Amino acid sequence: MSQLRLLPSRLGAQATGLLATRGIPRRSWRSRSSEPSAAFPNGTSGGGSSYVEAMYSAWLENPQSVHQSWDSFFRKAGGETPLATPEGRPVPSRRTKASKLVEDHLAVQSLIRAYQLKHKPSELTSCSRDCSSPLQAPLLLPGCLVTFGGRNQIRGHHVAQLDPLGILDADLDSFVPSDLITTIDKLAFYDLQEADLDKEFQLPTTTFIGGSESSLSLREIIRRLESTYCQHIGLEFMFINDVEQCQWIRQKFETPGVMQFSSEEKRTLLARLVRSMRFEDFLARKWSSEKRFGLEGCEVMIPALKTIIDKSSEMGIENVILGMPHRGRLNVLANVIRKDLEQIFCQFDPKLEAADEGSGDVKYHLGMYHERINRVTNRNITLSLVANPSHLEAVDPVVQGKTKAEQFYRGDAQGKKVMSILVHGDAAFAGQGVVYETFHLSDLPSYTTNGTVHVVVNNQIGFTTDPRMARSSPYPTDVARVVNAPIFHVNADDPEAVIYVCSVAAEWRNTFNKDVVVDLVCYRRRGHNEMDEPMFTQPLMYKQIHQQVPVLKKYADKLITEGTVTLQEFEEEIAKYDRICEEAYGRSKDKKILHIKHWLDSPWPGFFNVDGEPKSMTCPPTGIPEDVLTHIGTVASSVPLEDFKIHTGLSRILRARADMTRKRTVDWALAEYMAFGSLLKEGIHVRLSGQDVERGTFSHRHHVLHDQEVDRRTCVPMNHLWPGQAPYTVCNSSLSEYGVLGFELGYAMASPNALVLWEAQFGDFHNTAQCIIDQFISTGQAKWVRHNGIVLLLPHGMEGMGPEHSSARPERFLQMSNDDSDAYPVFTEDFEVSQLYDCNWIVVNCSTPASYFHVLRRQILLPFRKPLIIFTPKSLLRHPEAKSSFDQMVSGTSFQRVIPEDGVAARTPGQVRRLIFCTGKVYYDLVKERSSQGLDGQVALTRLEQISPFPFDLIEQEAARFPGAELVWCQEEHKNMGYYDYISPRFMTILGRTRPIWYVGREPAAAPATGNRNTHLVSLRKFLDTAFDLRAFEGKTF
Repeated sequence: MSQLRLLPSRLGAQATGLLATRGIPRRSWRSRSSEPSAAFPNGTSGGGSSYVEAMYSAWLENPQSVHQSWDSFFRKAGGETPLATPEGRPVPSRRTKASKLVEDHLAVQSLIRAYQLKHKPSELTSCSRDCSSPLQAPLLLPGCLVTFGGRNQIRGHHVAQLDPLGILDADLDSFVPSDLITTIDKLAFYDLQEADLDKEFQLPTTTFIGGSESSLSLREIIRRLESTYCQHIGLEFMFINDVEQCQWIRQKFETPGVMQFSSEEKRTLLARLVRSMRFEDFLARKWSSEKRFGLEGCEVMIPALKTIIDKSSEMGIENVILGMPHRGRLNVLANVIRKDLEQIFCQFDPKLEAADEGSGDVKYHLGMYHERINRVTNRNITLSLVANPSHLEAVDPVVQGKTKAEQFYRGDAQGKKVMSILVHGDAAFAGQGVVYETFHLSDLPSYTTNGTVHVVVNNQIGFTTDPRMARSSPYPTDVARVVNAPIFHVNADDPEAVIYVCSVAAEWRNTFNKDVVVDLVCYRRRGHNEMDEPMFTQPLMYKQIHQQVPVLKKYADKLITEGTVTLQEFEEEIAKYDRICEEAYGRSKDKKILHIKHWLDSPWPGFFNVDGEPKSMTCPPTGIPEDVLTHIGTVASSVPLEDFKIHTGLSRILRARADMTRKRTVDWALAEYMAFGSLLKEGIHVRLSGQDVERGTFSHRHHVLHDQEVDRRTCVPMNHLWPGQAPYTVCNSSLSEYGVLGFELGYAMASPNALVLWEAQFGDFHNTAQCIIDQFISTGQAKWVRHNGIVLLLPHGMEGMGPEHSSARPERFLQMSNDDSDAYPVFTEDFEVSQLYDCNWIVVNCSTPASYFHVLRRQILLPFRKPLIIFTPKSLLRHPEAKSSFDQMVSGTSFQRVIPEDGVAARTPGQVRRLIFCTGKVYYDLVKERSSQGLDGQVALTRLEQISPFPFDLIEQEAARFPGAELVWCQEEHKNMGYYDYISPRFMTILGRTRPIWYVGREPAAAPATGNRNTHLVSLRKFLDTAFDLRAFEGKTF
């Protein structure tokens, strides 16, 4: 009773609007939330019974004094009109009867709600967070069944039969909720008795279990709720704070008879299961000792994915992008993407030679792109399975980025044509933080893909780790609750339940454009891989698995028993697919060469020639006409919108840009503006993403202007440069590196005709995205023949700001560069471009705005795409000397890989005693020090703008220019960091080891920089003194 008396006090104004809907047809639930409120006061403060009794007393006095819904309720409760004494006083004995009746109805609604929602026992009596939405709150509807069934909706999944092995709980809570009617004595929880089981209750508007019936007996209510919520499907959705969405899910699962399949649908499902299982059996027979990460134990995933694709195609989707781990990938390639079987089987041949350059990758990491006709809908569908490394879940943001890009290029802002599907493992879904990061991109304006269908292959084990050791949450899917994604748990040994759930999931995504999770509770028939012995660590589980009847046999027996198929038809289906596999196996033996490019997941039609090679090995000049520079500078220093009030500080910045434009000079921010703007004019989409990039970490960019008087009114002048220009996207990201960099990498995969940039807030922040850098950016082309032109902007510089905001760790990028330090190159006419084509990425540290301008434009003008790593400055953004003239950027100019000495020392090379090579900001310290010591004629300074691939040809020329000079490499980083370990052996190679390259810089250290300002200045002074001490290396040998 205490449970029931608390319910009305939680209702507040929610019941008000619902009571007024009594005259509306019960199933017209979409319009109810807009109905006027009339019958229940805001925030009842008293107990439920006293309120009901007060209403009843008022009704006895005068039936017209209460709302018509209460009048109807009390009339039905008593079966007659109110009685009164001759003096007009109400009959007291009727109060108890009415109160009991209302409390019984409250109890029944509470039970229905228990089966729908998911809360801990204590939450149900103390938390009212769901009551902000009328149709989610326990309803106080007179004449209706009010509180009873909600508990089935709330917590039915706790007792759902989800585990096909029958040995584990559905979650880690390991309890049966006391508020579910699992035995007759549980009725007492609601102050009900066995005698009430056959009593009729009118159904509330929050349930669809009645179908066309408006009332049911308590016994039938419980039966239908258990059938919906406590069998092979467990639903979690009542945490969603949208009424319409909750009602939509209820209707899909509660309506009687919804999970009915035609004979043809059942036969299709059986055929898909045959293909899924016999594919794995075929691989096991032919290559019993090979790792393949088979799908045994979750073969239903193949028809599940195909159902999602079929339903999505039916609803208008034309392009589906998938990401998944290695388990089941070959099966998905064969039976979902429809990769030629012989190309899969030949991957198992150890004698197969690789035709493509690079390392290649194992077969269960490869991707695929395929356009075909969907046989169910007879519509064109494009499927892309994105290649991925062994690092579980790393592919998630990559898929989302590629999906976003495909939507962008199609003008599909609502996600009606392009969607993504992500397949996860249970342990990884709960354990990998990038899952959380990716979920939190799902509703951000510049990152949303308008909903993703997540399919969790819940093996109930992670490698050898039990779930109770792998996560603290009850389910592996609980992370999805943060974005209000409904979660559908389903027993994977019930194929029809799986298919229905997947169909609803696809419909949900394409109706509401929000994420949804399908949790396939299954098992892993073998170990982590086919060579692994799982009995070491899970003996009891695997004893049960060894006895488990395969899902194909279970389902085939069911269909044969009910007469949907015959045994002969079933055996013929098996024989048919086995024959297909055998024929493909025979053809695979004829293949001698492996072409990884046949497994490309993101082809760029027309960009390369038919052989996948660049159409040329030249790069045109990257300069642009001066009138274009001037026009961009003018727009960059103005506000294109009228009546737009900008900040006074920003006004000064815009005036400074206008002044520089008049003087034909640019600083760093303006050079970037001109690079972006000129590409937009040429039809190249530009997208800049990262933390605080709209303004810039150092308040230098200001690509998004904010009206100081109108909230959320903004202006992006870059999108007002030219009529018909390509769009510019600049977007502040969430505080994520791993997820966002992966997203931008995926975005850059979709098209070569876009400049996609990710900027770190500080350069060293890229280390939390190291997985994306190591597994995708550095190695992507070598492993998967996948070109990608993503640009990383990494603020870098030793400026006394402490160890965490100084170094972008250039040594790490240089260590992963693939050019050979010991190979003396042949300098051909196209050496510069050929060297870029052969490298795995390009690493630059620009010392001038003009260099930055040119390298950004070169990134697009090259006939191929390579990742570009730019160590960008901090103090140089406002350094008075760090400016460039229009003369260095106009037509005919290009990026200079090396900027040679062009001062006094260049005019008298024979008198130069020391040639200092450097890169980046330290150049300005060296120039200032050289001038102060009067050594302009004796010390030459040469800058490496491009560090990798190493400019062997230009370094050789520069060294030969000053034959009498000793060579020095100077850097501001510590000796064991920065560039020295990379450049030193390459200098030795180009010099034939005839001249040393001396090191000048900070001593080796563990931390990249000091946190003490004085220590920073002392170490700077020390290495500058050494750099210009012309006797510092006398007597030393190398």
